Amino acid sequence: MATTARNKLPAIIINAEDHKRLTALASSALDRIPEVAEALLSELERARIAAPAKLPADSVQMGSIVAFEADNGFAKQVTLVYPGEADIEAGRISVLTPIGAALIGLSVGQSIDWHDRSGKVHRMTIRSVTPAERA
Repeated sequence: MATTARNKLPAIIINAEDHKRLTALASSALDRIPEVAEALLSELERARIAAPAKLPADSVQMGSIVAFEADNGFAKQVTLVYPGEADIEAGRISVLTPIGAALIGLSVGQSIDWHDRSGKVHRMTIRSVTPAERA
């Protein structure tokens, strides 16, 4: 029974503009990085789409600052960004990475399994979300 609960995907929510932009981005990346692009497309397909004003403040959107903890005790705070803005040293993680694709749309307290580039499965839990600053 625990395995079924662990594999159940949490509900996620994304704003319509990010959904459209991320779908195009993932589709264009299918040839270069198929595993990550397919993972992101899968997340986008199951996401509930909402207007920015209707998004919960604690949901991970593009530009959000996210603190999470992994099942191995690893804890990190990152900003979720588009690939051209990524900078690992500055804590800016691309949505086109395994962990970035897993983060999108999650809310505080939710957990999800994700595969690192070596294929190992990790489970992370969202601890806090600071909303993106929208211009």
